[in-house]
Amino acid sequence: MKRNQWIAKGLIFGTLLSMGESALAQTEVTVGVMRGKDYGVTYMLPRTEVELTLQVTHHTFTPGEYAKYAERYLYLKNVALKESDWYTIDQVKMRPIGTPNKEQTYFVKLRDKSVAPLMELTEEGIVRSINMPFSGTPKASDNGESAASGRLASQQTTERLDPRSFLTEEILVASSSAKRAELIAKEIYNIRESRNALLRGEADNMPQDGEQLKLMLDNLNRQEKAMTEMFAGHIEEEIKVITLHIPVRESKGEIAFRFSRHMGVVEADNLAGEPYLLVMENLTPNLSAPLTPDEQKKQVEGVAYNVPGRAHVQLLLKGEVLYDQEFPVAQFGTTEYLAPVLFNKTTVTKVLFDVNTGGLLKVMRE
Repeated sequence: MKRNQWIAKGLIFGTLLSMGESALAQTEVTVGVMRGKDYGVTYMLPRTEVELTLQVTHHTFTPGEYAKYAERYLYLKNVALKESDWYTIDQVKMRPIGTPNKEQTYFVKLRDKSVAPLMELTEEGIVRSINMPFSGTPKASDNGESAASGRLASQQTTERLDPRSFLTEEILVASSSAKRAELIAKEIYNIRESRNALLRGEADNMPQDGEQLKLMLDNLNRQEKAMTEMFAGHIEEEIKVITLHIPVRESKGEIAFRFSRHMGVVEADNLAGEPYLLVMENLTPNLSAPLTPDEQKKQVEGVAYNVPGRAHVQLLLKGEVLYDQEFPVAQFGTTEYLAPVLFNKTTVTKVLFDVNTGGLLKVMRE
């Protein structure tokens, strides 16, 4: 199979096998993409981003057919007579994810009489493991990979009874809407009386056991709810899961998104919504100066990996902390290299990387 076909499927292996008998010849690793017709593997280390997941519910209110009679017959006050809709944020989740950092691109070149590792990469080219069995296509929750930012909507499926299926012939043939409303209200009161009789044990046909009693009560409750909605109206709810990807950088209050009760989640520059702020603090002391571009381009030895730092991230609304978390971040750490001697002919070293930060999760030697 051609190399580009492997890349398309995300099964990016660098199978660099022994080309000679010298166990001491070392593998050449350079910063940047492959040059000319050199044979080897290009991989990247990740840059950490914050994945913000919001569960938003769109509520739609439809007034009842007999809403104007609600207070007269059911003593329901302040019943809305017009349609309306609004949004609420019901859940907020936050986690770090890894995205390819093109500034940390490395090329492992196969040299004659050298031994280099079997490398597994993600579909985006981030190094995942060395000399370990292929893990298959991982789930997003396992390795931090995620679809592009966007909105994924799912309808909440709640069965709603048709209240007209409970209307008697007398109600249906009533000459006016006021009369129908009156008769429907009487049916609602009859349902309540039947339920109270069951609860007190005074019904003519009492259930034989608790399960049957529960079934009868549930049916009465559903009928009452359906018929009461003909006066009070009903609310339909649609749940949307919205995913936002935000770069990690030090900030005292960057707008992550805005939220409007009437429009839902809107863009950060849309003043129609209240701003939700992300505060990011670097908790890692700066132990060394960053490398210059010329220093980054020089030849390096071994396989690069990150030693991640830590970030403190908060989500605020009007000064109130809604979410507070600390997690490792690639950008706030440093880059180190696994010694080439770990990958010579006499030693098999297995390495597992964190694809969110580029840090080492496990190193084993055989």
